[in-house]
Formats: sequence, C-alpha cells, structure tokens
Amino acid sequence: MENRITRVIDGYDHKTMLKDLANLQSCYPELEVVNIGKSVLGRSIPAVKLGTGSTQIHYNGSFHANEWLTTILLMVFIESCLEACRMGKEMERINIVQLLKDKSIWIVPMVNPDGVELVQNGLIADSNPFYRGVLLANNGSTNFRGWKANIRGVDLNDQFPAYWENEYNRRDTTGPAPLNYPGSSPLSEPEAKAMAEFTKENNFGLVIAFHTQGEEIYWGYRKSEPSKSEEIVKQMQKASGYKAVHYVDSDAGYKDWFILKWRKPGFTVECGMGQNPLPISQFDSIWAKAGKIMLTGLMCG
Repeated sequence: MENRITRVIDGYDHKTMLKDLANLQSCYPELEVVNIGKSVLGRSIPAVKLGTGSTQIHYNGSFHANEWLTTILLMVFIESCLEACRMGKEMERINIVQLLKDKSIWIVPMVNPDGVELVQNGLIADSNPFYRGVLLANNGSTNFRGWKANIRGVDLNDQFPAYWENEYNRRDTTGPAPLNYPGSSPLSEPEAKAMAEFTKENNFGLVIAFHTQGEEIYWGYRKSEPSKSEEIVKQMQKASGYKAVHYVDSDAGYKDWFILKWRKPGFTVECGMGQNPLPISQFDSIWAKAGKIMLTGLMCG
C-alpha cells in the first residue's frame, strides 16, 4: 500500500495532519473522524476512531508543542491499523482485525495545534493576535524550539483538576511562558477543556498520553492507579525496553486526572531520547518501540 502519511524533514503541522486525515478517509471510508473542539486560535482538534468494539481506549499526542513527533507516531499507527485490517495482516503477530472488532480506540493526534504551529512556523504579526504576548513570554526571541505551551503560554499538561493547586504552587512560573505555567485555573484553556469533555463523554478503560523524550513510562498517581496497571506497564516495558516509573513529583497532568477520577489505567509515555523537538530522522527508531507500546495498550485495555 502507498504510504499516505507525510514525512517532512522540519516538522508536521496542523494543516499537514488535516490533509493526511482527508487522504486516509478517501482511501478508507470506514475511518471516523470527529472534531472534539477548537484551539485558542480556532484550529480544529480532531479525534480518530478505529474499531467497532464496546471496550474503549484512548491515545493522544502533542499536548506539548515541541513534541510534535508524537503526532506522526499516532498517524502512522492509524494508517498501519487500517492497512492491516484491509489486507488481513497481523501487526507484530497480533490479529488486529479481531482486536478492532472487540475494541474501539479513539486517537487525538494533536491536542495543541496552535503551539505546534508556533514551534514549526513561527509568528506572523499580521495574523496572530497573541504576537506581542508570545514574544514577551519568550523573552523577545523568535526561536520557539523550546516552546511547550499553547499560544497563550499555558502548559496544557498542567491544566487538569488533579491537585492542580499543588502543581501551581510547585512551579516558579506565575504567568504565560514557553513551559510550566499551569494557567490561572484548571481547564482555563479550550484545548484542555476539549480533552476533559471528550474523556467524560466516553467510557475509556485505558488511556495513554504520548510525549517526548526519555524512553520512560509513567503509570501511577498518588496511589490511585488500579492494581492491573502494574501488569500492563510490565508488558509495555517488555515490548519496548522503556523504563517503567511508578511515581513522580508532579500533578495536574492528563493521565494524573484520568487515574484520580476513574481509578483506571493511565500512562504517560516519553518516546525517544535527546532534546526536544526530536528530529524526524529518529522516527523509525522511535516508532520501532513506541508502536509496540501502542499495540500493547490496545491488547490490554
């Protein structure tokens, strides 16, 4: 099959993702794509559904702007599943056709489209109402490679109502910044709010938030995780070689909130090694491990 996911040297932005989703839908009419909300600047936040089973799973990527490689990982996973189902092929010796009859997986490839756009394409004064604020938050620099936040300078993975006040007090950042500002209140940003509402509307049995970098899997939160999370993370660790990390001194993340609210397995996977944004040249080596974690999550969810 012809590969329909764009491979670019310098990035993968929102417009490219939408084009690739349209191409996939043209080739695979059964593919379901819905918009779960909009970013601060009005960009759509699409969710993609694979499978028809009643057991539901959720994956997401690009919560952080300069971790856009996670979007491509998820897009390639979507295409790989679609192709395997059409061709009747296994993926890593897994019967993906049967698996997607038993389960459904909802994937949000790009939670933070405005931030991704900023990292990859920079600022245009005439078209961005946050031009001055973004420059001020970035200390006047037009180099946004280190930018993780949304366009308002809020870290979307510090936005969830899971001991949010603790995270706010832990951070030294009290205003818009490239990273580590939790916002003025939980779910103040439309991207985080869209993710929260989407999660509440579905009965996910397992969620994985994909980030970069460090080759680690975070799987616990304040002793609220179910016992089966440990067995699942052991399988992920065996499949990928990534290190399983039980607890870290952090709150208000998406997986933290999911575990705390529903007491179900939630994971944050840090893909690859190096300094963000990881280069596309590392994609194949990262995919070789992260793709196995995606399949493991699908089997275990």
